[in-house]
Amino acid sequence: MAIRKYEQRLRAETAQATRRRILDAVHEQLRQAPTKPVSIDRIAQTARVARPTVYLVFGSRAGLFDAVGADLLQRGGFESMIEVADHPDAREGLRGCLRGVVEMYAAHRDVLRVLFSMALLDAAAVGGAIQRLEQGRAAGMAHLAQRLAEQGALRPDTTADQASDILWLITSFDSFDLLYTGRSASIDQVAGTLVATAERSLCT
Repeated sequence: MAIRKYEQRLRAETAQATRRRILDAVHEQLRQAPTKPVSIDRIAQTARVARPTVYLVFGSRAGLFDAVGADLLQRGGFESMIEVADHPDAREGLRGCLRGVVEMYAAHRDVLRVLFSMALLDAAAVGGAIQRLEQGRAAGMAHLAQRLAEQGALRPDTTADQASDILWLITSFDSFDLLYTGRSASIDQVAGTLVATAERSLCT
């Protein structure tokens, strides 16, 4: 029985290692050749697996990009960002969350830039992954806005729905990248600008 459990654990670890190599290969390809279509053959070669293995692990091209999106969130600290956003003081949650968004974008800027651009051209695969990422962000901003409203932190002329829309705009990847890449701003500078914009626009 002990040998069987060991073999099962070894197979699971091998499967996880294979999955990790494939995801890392996608990241590498997106960074090194952002203007070229993503090649499953090149991904498989870089990850040292057969092409069918990529589909065996992820099911489809769309499934692969879904996994890439989820991996970006995990590696970018999405879970800790959620915890920060739920700070007892909603304004502190707002500041921490916006800072976390900026840090996540900055950590994977090159890959995200390619994915957002590809989503416009390859909606059948990449578009679904980006759409799900954006749906998660929209839900997070709505939650933040509602907490600000419940704690009386919003301006009297601003509803929770309006605040959600403004936060959606402020936390977009394009808003981040216009400052980070377009203005060569540091992470601290981008976060400071977005937090100041949010508080001055929304809060009392």
